[in-house]
Amino acid sequence: MLAMRLNNTASTFQLTGFPGMEKAHHWIFIPLLVVYISILLGNGTLLFLIRNDHNLHEPMYYFLAMLAATDLGVTLTTMPTVLGVLWLNHREIGHGACFSQAYFIHTLSVVESGVLLAMAYDRFIAIHNPLRYTSILTNIQVMKIGVGVLTRAGLSIMPIVVHLHWFPYCQSCVLSHAFCLHQDIIKLACADITFNRLYPVVAVFAMVLLDFLIIFFSYILILKTVMGIASGEERAKALNTCISHICCILVFYVTVVGLTFIHRFGKHIPHVVHITMSYIHFLFPPFMNPVIYSIKTKQIQSGILHLFSLSHCKA
Repeated sequence: MLAMRLNNTASTFQLTGFPGMEKAHHWIFIPLLVVYISILLGNGTLLFLIRNDHNLHEPMYYFLAMLAATDLGVTLTTMPTVLGVLWLNHREIGHGACFSQAYFIHTLSVVESGVLLAMAYDRFIAIHNPLRYTSILTNIQVMKIGVGVLTRAGLSIMPIVVHLHWFPYCQSCVLSHAFCLHQDIIKLACADITFNRLYPVVAVFAMVLLDFLIIFFSYILILKTVMGIASGEERAKALNTCISHICCILVFYVTVVGLTFIHRFGKHIPHVVHITMSYIHFLFPPFMNPVIYSIKTKQIQSGILHLFSLSHCKA
């Protein structure tokens, strides 16, 4: 009865923009809106090209489409509430909506790690066993990998989010970000949160770490294979196909490590730095991934130039 009464006292949470910088919220809104639109256009263009250009109907680009769709998902999940807080000062969010947002944010982060792992597998097969590349990574196999990545992420995050629905909330109910994160929500719970504290560290972090270690090991094997190629030109060509993927890996995992260190060891760092690092973690990879592939992949460059030439001719 007491738990029910406590839960009823706080049926909503309050989102937070940049504490102490409320007067500048409208100005902060502008660059974030530009980044938001850029992410939508960049990743949307990649998906459009891969869907419509038959030259891009290969496993490598299917995995890139998964990455772009994941980046769009992360952005569309987080940014509407962020922009609402900064421009309209719309800070209130219901428990159900908050828990759903947290579920999708954390699930898509694990999906992104899984997609990067799948892309490393794709590059390994393409370089280590090029003659059997298309027979190993068939469309059905690519689809199975995609479903597996999505299922793993969805099921791994579900237990902690389900628990959020059971907790009573009797603290201030003010979250520290303009979007809902699991680690923020459990701080407001008036219950035993041991499981929700330990599970993400043991299960989710270990999963992302394992993905990184497998990616790292796969690139050692790729490098070993490339060094065995006699022709210097062929070696350079083989490595060039991996550069875009390596850049995306660095962008994702460097931000993950940076955010982890800030939260773990940055207790005396101003709160605005924590918030800024969170935005970098969620926005920088979706912003940079289309840029990286547009610059480093000739087929994507050709597709973009062809797209612009068609639009110019119609105009």
